[in-house]
Amino acid sequence: MSVKILVRGLALFVSLVLLGIVFKATSLGTFFTEQWIDDVVRDQGIEGDLIFLAVGALLTAVGLPRQLVAFLGGYGFGFVWGTALATAAAASGCVIAFFYARLFGRDLIQHRFPNRIKRIDDFLRENPFTMTLLIRFLPLGSNLATNLAAGVSGVHAAPFVAGSAIGYLPQMIVFALVGSGITLDPAFRVSVSAALFVASGAIGVHLYRKHRHGKSFDDAVDRELIDADADGRGDSGRR
Repeated sequence: MSVKILVRGLALFVSLVLLGIVFKATSLGTFFTEQWIDDVVRDQGIEGDLIFLAVGALLTAVGLPRQLVAFLGGYGFGFVWGTALATAAAASGCVIAFFYARLFGRDLIQHRFPNRIKRIDDFLRENPFTMTLLIRFLPLGSNLATNLAAGVSGVHAAPFVAGSAIGYLPQMIVFALVGSGITLDPAFRVSVSAALFVASGAIGVHLYRKHRHGKSFDDAVDRELIDADADGRGDSGRR
């Protein structure tokens, strides 16, 4: 994995961890923060679980980073149950955005982004479950944009959503771990989570390069993952 990719991935990780710490220290905001978790969902039983699931799904559907949902899930429910609820919320948000695009936004999105839609359709069509896994494992790309583009493509919903849910897991585990341990030995938990984040990103990049079979998901992603690697080999050869 190139240094540039690693730096960008770690920047995302650090920014979200710092955001969680700021919320913890200042009680910033009044909605979908740690204070909201304390007031509305913590110790509320199944009702609290369902509220978190519904709100997390709606917010990820409109573009809230799923990593933040995982952080708050870990904070409110502990590592294991927080990971499960946050992943379910992110997968539900994926379903909402996918079918919103398919039912209401198809003409508009296809008209504005015809080349991107065709590229994603070509990338996913033959094996949508596996190819969705590849792009979800990557530490790059927009979750919302991918959901919307897939919604207006010809890909079937079931393999796309299933691949997304499983592909979400590595980062959801990482951020739920941070959230669950932010008040208990935070340096250790954050360090372990950062290492896991880098490892999952490296695995995602490796799988994408190995199994994309010459197909291109996104120009910007390919420049980061393919061209950067080729440039590195070229520089090494020249040296």
